[in-house]
This record gives sequence, structure tokens and C-alpha cells, in this order.
Amino acid sequence: MNYENYDPFFPDQPVVDLYLPIWAKLPGFKSKPAFIWAEDGPIQPSSLTYEELNISAQCISSELLLSLRRNDVVLVLCSPGLKFVEIIFGCLRAGVLAVPISPPHPSFSNENYHHLLRVVSQTRPKIAIALRDYIKHVEKYVVKSTNKKLSEALRNLRWIPTEDLKGKKMKMQLENVNFDSGFEYNGCNVDDVCLIQYTSGTTAIPKPVLVTAGSAAHNVRVARKAYDFNPNTVVVSWLPQYHDCGLMFLLLTIVSGATCVLTSPNTFVNRPRIWLELISEFKATCTPVPSFALPLVLKRGYAGATVTGNVNPISMLSLKNLIIVNEPIYESSVEEFVEVFKPFGLNPLAISPSYGLAENGTFVSTSWSSSNSDKFRTLPTYKKLLPSARLDEDVDIEILVVNEEINEIVEDGVEGEIWISSPSNAIGYLGHPSLTQQVFNARLKNRAGNCYVRTGDRGVVKGEDRFLYVTGRCSDIIKFPNGQEIHPHYLETLTYKSCPNFLRGGCVAVFKMCESKYRFVAVVAEVQSKGERESDVFLKQICEGIRNAIMKEEGVGIGLVVLVKVGSVPKTTSGKIQRWLAKYKFVKSQMNIIMQMKFDNNGNVQSTVQKVMQISGKKETEKVKKVLVVEEEEGMFFAPTNRTLKSSL
Repeated sequence: MNYENYDPFFPDQPVVDLYLPIWAKLPGFKSKPAFIWAEDGPIQPSSLTYEELNISAQCISSELLLSLRRNDVVLVLCSPGLKFVEIIFGCLRAGVLAVPISPPHPSFSNENYHHLLRVVSQTRPKIAIALRDYIKHVEKYVVKSTNKKLSEALRNLRWIPTEDLKGKKMKMQLENVNFDSGFEYNGCNVDDVCLIQYTSGTTAIPKPVLVTAGSAAHNVRVARKAYDFNPNTVVVSWLPQYHDCGLMFLLLTIVSGATCVLTSPNTFVNRPRIWLELISEFKATCTPVPSFALPLVLKRGYAGATVTGNVNPISMLSLKNLIIVNEPIYESSVEEFVEVFKPFGLNPLAISPSYGLAENGTFVSTSWSSSNSDKFRTLPTYKKLLPSARLDEDVDIEILVVNEEINEIVEDGVEGEIWISSPSNAIGYLGHPSLTQQVFNARLKNRAGNCYVRTGDRGVVKGEDRFLYVTGRCSDIIKFPNGQEIHPHYLETLTYKSCPNFLRGGCVAVFKMCESKYRFVAVVAEVQSKGERESDVFLKQICEGIRNAIMKEEGVGIGLVVLVKVGSVPKTTSGKIQRWLAKYKFVKSQMNIIMQMKFDNNGNVQSTVQKVMQISGKKETEKVKKVLVVEEEEGMFFAPTNRTLKSSL
């Protein structure tokens, strides 16, 4: 289909929530599941039909507006599930701003509360929605805690249990709400901010992105067209529902009239095979997955039994789009996955490398095309990477690669920063006007016209088809005095491959360090739990092997190799390495180090340290101070403000 509207009698709507009443009144969609929640084990999946979700959104909206006004901020602290979906659409229907985040454990130990504290201080929510049991634990914590800052923030929140928002189970009269005719919509308007979506925190402290209802609708319509979604589409997703791709697919499902089968990230991590089983059982046509998950599934996902001991057959014949996100995307890991699952029916043409970021709603583009007759293997590569997007595919979205130092477009084949101009662009960061101006209002030198979003991603355009390769992050790139540049993910990959039976895949961070006038590249790598008991001689061999492998392959001399315990290398909720935070934790002695080996410029060992550094015994107030220091050093500390959302831009 070459047109965006799949049904000329069903015109597109200005905001996502307006699709719901239309689908819900159509005879073929009233009882059609919009969302299905599946759990591991003998529990039967539960579902939410289009009619049920529409009524639920109206009911939750009515309850919220009993104590809130339009544009008030609502903190959503619900676990993944259908109730979370209902609350998100209830907030859209009420015209209030939803701020969904993953609820930290209510013991608030192990420094897991910093993001919650940051969100509360930045967004100043009127209410917080969580499970009643969760709220009880929070109340107990507030009474006993010595952390005054956190306790005060939690005490000042007005908490509403999810159980009190009855949703589809609520027995209320809807005589005054006629969805067939005369329905007056009072939810978010096109220009209203409807979501505060936090960035993942890959390169800096997570930032609150202001997404309008119009830009969110545009973004999912563009994605619908790119992936050729329609009411026959069935999605399977285990991605976190709080932001980025996981949240976008909730909206994309409704815009497309599709069905989305959901499960939690923890369920996938505990037993990756469930992802394959859900694809098979529900005959999924589309599934989004981070690139790091493919090796994980190959390692321990496709041969395991269910928790009940059964081995369910796997079939991937129905898949039309296997959407791969979290660039950079290595050809080797994707091709290995394809080769393993081709006997299970996986069509190489289904591979859909894609690019997106929170500042553009989520979706930007994909290198997949419904009209592509070439096989996956013929997709050209650039420095071992697959293309994540294709330029000039949609006049509505302009993608440029720019020399970020002089703000001029570079020629194809030259790396630069990726800039985007699109109606999907968010309007800025809450409470940080200078950064908003810098990131969301970039302009090309000596050229009038559009404003662009500076993505902070490095990319290069190659070939007649103008494929875009996302090569890394601008802030992570390592530069040497001789002009050489390299992206750290190449060195991280070599580190793991130097000893894959000992190191943990996807748990390596590479960054540049400075000591006085001496600059060097540092490698921090997690070892498997069994490796913690190895001899010092063996650990030294691993450190030397890492340095030698990188020198041989890339010609880069590593100055420091650090082996750490499991869980020491920080990641985002979507599995991306936080190199900036890994560097901070190492410098501040906040890592559990097993072995540390320093080298000179000639590769000779300068010093060796064997120790296990336990991070414990620190007071909570000291932890709060530390995270504030991190934010201030990164230039990203947001003080509480009484200003309105738009005035804070």
C-alpha cells in the first residue's frame, strides 16, 4: 500500500486516543483484543478488547478529573501489564500529562531511588498511581527512613491505588457518553504535551522529553506506514512499556487497529524462549527486539523447555518484521540469528534494522522496505554494521548527517552527527531551556529553513540507496592525538571475543581516562560468576589477552584493564551500556573490582591490583549527595521549579 490511510472511509485522527472510539464502535473490532498479556507458566493470557479499553479510558479519565485539572502531571508507577495500558490511555483521555517510569523496589535500597527522586523533583506530579501494596510499603518507608530528601518527596505525593481506578470493571452509567454519535472529546489536543518521556540515560543523566499529542500521533503513523501495519498485524513485545520503543508500540497498535501481545522484560530475561513461543502461539507478524537480545536468545533461549517442563514448538513463519533496535547493529550477530532460525521458518526478508530516539517520539526510520525484493544478505555493510535507516524515503522526515563542529552537511561516505527535522520532533526538555535550544533548535550554517534535532548520534550515508549507518555516540567517540578516531563498541566487542567463556557478553565498557598529563583508554569488563574464583595468574592472563587482542585488531593500545564482578557495569533499562556512568563509578571507587592491570605505552605492565571492593555501609544521605554531584558535573541537574511546562522550555 502506498497511501497512509488504509481505509479511505476511516480518516486519520489528530491524536492517538481519538482512534479508540472509532475502532470500538465498529462491529468487527468491539470484541477484538487490542492487547493481550501473557505470563510464563500455567496462567492463561488475559486480554483487553478495543471496546473495553475505550470504556476503561473514559472511566479512568472521569475518576482522574475528580481531583485533577487538564495539564496536571501524573506519575505512573505501575508494573508492566494491561492495567498500565489502561492508565496511559486514561491519562490521554483526561488531558493530563503521564510520566511513566519503572517503579523502584519500595525498600529503596542499593541506590535504586535516584531516578524516582529526580522525576518527582523535575516534573512535580500532582498524584502518583501505584498498586495498593506498593503504596503501603512506601508509607512504611517514609515513617522509618532517615533519608529526609526522599521521604519528604514521597510524603508530599498524593497516592492513588490502581485498584481504585476500576477501568473496564467499573460499573458506571455511560448514558451521557454516546460513542456512536455526538461524542465530545475533551482529551489532549494536538499541541498539548501528553507525555513526559525520559531518555534512556545512555550518554548522560536521563532527561525529561516533552512529547505533544500531535507529534506522538505523527510518529506512530509514520511507523505504521514504514512497517506496513494494518488491522491484521499481530505484535509480540517484551520491551519496557515506560518509554521509547515499548511505549511507542502501545500507541502504534491503536493507530493500526492491530493486536499486541505483551509480556514483561523480566519474563524474557528469566526465560528468553518465551519470546519465541509467543511469536509461534499468536502467529505474530511483527516483533521489536534490541540488538543485544539476539545473542542472548542464541545462547540460552531457543532450546529450553517451559516452566512446566513442556517444550513448545517454535515457528517463525508468520513474521513479516523482526524489528532490530539499539544501534549500532552488527551484521554478524544478525546473520548468525537468521541462520539458526531459518529452519524454524524465519524469512531473512523480515529483518528490519531501525533507528529511533526519544527526542523524536521514538521512531525515525528503517532500512526495511515492503517493496524490497533483495535478500537480507545483500544489504550493504559499513565497518561490520548494518544500515538502520534509508534516506529520502519520506519527505515528511528530513535526515541529515552534519559536521557538528561547523554545522554543515557532510558528503555521503563521511561520518558526522545525525540531525532530524520532523513533525514527530518533541518540543524540548522540561526545565532546561538552554539545552532545549541547543538540541531542538539546531540550524545549518548560512542556510535558512528548518530547525533540527541534534541526536548526539554519529552516522554515515552510503550507496545509491542512501542507507544510513548509525556508528555510535558523539560523546563516546575516542580521539587520539594522531587524528585517529574509534567508537568504543568496537573495542568492547573485541574484549568479549578475546575470552567469551570467561567474560559476560554485553557487559563491557570502554572509555578514555586522564591522569595528570597521561591519557589512556580503559576497559572495564564483567566476569562470569565462576571467574571470581580463578587464580591471580589466570586473571592477569585475561587482562593481557584483552590488551593484545585490541592492539592486534585495531592498533589501539589499552592503558588499563579492569575485571569486575557481575552487575558492576551500569546499563539502561533497554540494555545499553552507560559508559559515562561506568567511568564515574570507577573513578569514585564504586565498583566491585577483582583485578586491575595498568600498562605503559609499550604494553608493559606498570602495576597490578587484586582486590574485591565491597560498596556498603554508606549512609543514604551520602548516596543522595553523590548522585547530585554526578548530575551537576554532567551539567544536567534540574532544580525544582514552579514554572509551567511551556514556560520552562
